[in-house]
Amino acid sequence: MFNKFSVLIGLLLLGSSVQSQSFGGGTIFGISTSQVGGDDISGFNKAGLLLGVFANRKLSDLTAFQMEITYIQKGSNNPKMNEIDHPNYLKADISMSYIEIPFLIQYKQSDKINIEGGILLAWLINGYYNDFSGEIPSENLPFTEYDIGLFVGIDYKYSKKISLNSRISNSIIPIGSEDYNTVNVFNSTLKGKYNSVISFALHYNI
Repeated sequence: MFNKFSVLIGLLLLGSSVQSQSFGGGTIFGISTSQVGGDDISGFNKAGLLLGVFANRKLSDLTAFQMEITYIQKGSNNPKMNEIDHPNYLKADISMSYIEIPFLIQYKQSDKINIEGGILLAWLINGYYNDFSGEIPSENLPFTEYDIGLFVGIDYKYSKKISLNSRISNSIIPIGSEDYNTVNVFNSTLKGKYNSVISFALHYNI
């Protein structure tokens, strides 16, 4: 855990130093709405925080590269947990928090709009299940330490300093440790649990 935060602090310092070396950058404030594919609970019912920093550099008149470091909350929420007559009332919620590093390319669609896409790497800070009886010990149903995903999004330049950003992302490897006990991760018929996230954020350019 200490190593993770050491890396995070180092990258944050790097981000602040490159700000003066022809890079742009700023801060990220937003929310995430998520679900976990494969847990039999549908709907983006889990709300969470999205906080971080970013650094970017123009590649051409139409493209730019951006790297971010964010804290994000993901998981699932079972709105039917208290409805005993519902078939999903015993399904547990999932709560997870990650340090996430997205790498993306932005394409300038117009003076106001950028289309973007990329890959994200995430390190699990905390993850647990929660059912009607309370929190289930994480050692009973552990999560993988890492999450890898792909995402696409749109960035609207509201003003010189502020951009409004929205993305959708999905894991490309299962997030539950138990998912690897019964399936081959390279099998085309792979099943398991995957993070799916829609995020809405304000990017403030320093």
